[in-house]
Amino acid sequence: MTFLVNHIILVALWALFGLFHSILAANWWKRLMQQLLVANYKYYSFSYSIFAAVTLVAVLMYQVFLHSHLLYQAPVWVKLFLCLPLLVGIFIMGALIKKYFFSLSGISVFYKMQPPPELVLSGLNRYVRHPLYFGTLLFLWSLFFIYPYVKNLLACVIITLYTVWGARLEEKKLVAQFGEKYTAYKKRVPMLLPRL
Repeated sequence: MTFLVNHIILVALWALFGLFHSILAANWWKRLMQQLLVANYKYYSFSYSIFAAVTLVAVLMYQVFLHSHLLYQAPVWVKLFLCLPLLVGIFIMGALIKKYFFSLSGISVFYKMQPPPELVLSGLNRYVRHPLYFGTLLFLWSLFFIYPYVKNLLACVIITLYTVWGARLEEKKLVAQFGEKYTAYKKRVPMLLPRL
């Protein structure tokens, strides 16, 4: 019974993390915060990034230390083979976080120059509209197949569902922000999985 309850808690924690992320990133919430915080609103993105990082670490720590059952024993050659997509996922995430760190983290508020947002269509964006999400999912699913525990499967399913839903919400904002340019981009480039 404890096993089931602990895994339900894990699912609830990932779902709450996604829910808070969506609410705190939603335009209606940002407008409300802008009205409430007035001049201090410029620190909102940075504060949100700190909150997101702390809550992400908390959920991950719960998952790492949660006792779970192994679904199957992966052969060593499978684990070694899956290290390649896992490393590619880590590389994609690292490169994109490094590239967009100032705009994603909100730390740019502490610098005078803040370039206006632009639609990036080069690099990995030529193959997939959300390369950071693609890299994250590639990493997570590779990790699950290397360590096929129930807890990792649950996390992968919840995070994948949230990522697809979150990408669709984000695309509504991008269409509103960039108009026909983004709509045309959507028609020719897949959302999460690059065409082979």
